[in-house]
Amino acid sequence: MQREEFLQQLWLDYIHQNTEVGALRLWPTSTSAEYLAILTLNQAPFASADLLPTLGHLGFRPIQRYAMADRGLLVTLLAPPDDGPWLILAELQMGTLSREPRARLADLVANTHPQDTRGQNLLTRGRPWAMPDWSSYRMLCDAHPLAGWLSVMGPCMHHAGYDCEHIGREIDSLDEALKEAGLNGSEDRQHGLFPISPLLNYRFYPTCSRRIAFADGDEHRIPQGGLALMQKRLSGDHERAVELLLPHHTRCEIS
Repeated sequence: MQREEFLQQLWLDYIHQNTEVGALRLWPTSTSAEYLAILTLNQAPFASADLLPTLGHLGFRPIQRYAMADRGLLVTLLAPPDDGPWLILAELQMGTLSREPRARLADLVANTHPQDTRGQNLLTRGRPWAMPDWSSYRMLCDAHPLAGWLSVMGPCMHHAGYDCEHIGREIDSLDEALKEAGLNGSEDRQHGLFPISPLLNYRFYPTCSRRIAFADGDEHRIPQGGLALMQKRLSGDHERAVELLLPHHTRCEIS
């Protein structure tokens, strides 16, 4: 698999789950996202340690790592070899869950079909294990919302983030346009997948919930992911917006 093919598959899977994002026409469809946020968990073969060599073969280079103990996340920022979107690989640490939900999530992952544990497209196949029942999903959500999300979505792209400078419009103007399109954003820096640095203006837009059939046959609406906008507060900064995205105090050494 080549990098462009990988990115295309990530994007197609994402807009299949978040159809309202695919339908947006507020900026040219050729506009590249600033980053693609991927959520996974620290159990093989979907752990960061397993995925990073494959992403490296696709040209992505780890730049910085962030530890977010309050969210149970270890986050790796990866740069592409060109001006394309960066990757943010967020890994849920299963040790932050209590015994019962941790065991339930581990059982789901352990029952992945062997064919879905190999290859370079582990992040673009959709959920690789059987759908949980509703009670298991609720237990996992109560333990940690991201554990519930992973149980029904699998390791995949959570949201795309766009730099308003690349789009050529101010964040307030785009915010109004997204509201008219039915997406309501939040300026709460703790609202999305991870906390956000004060160096950026940032808004996260959850996409509409979608009705999904669970293992016991009943259907329920659950959240899917979202879309993010960002804009540098200091226009003279030469770093890319994604490099300023995550709070400096959460940085840790790359081993």
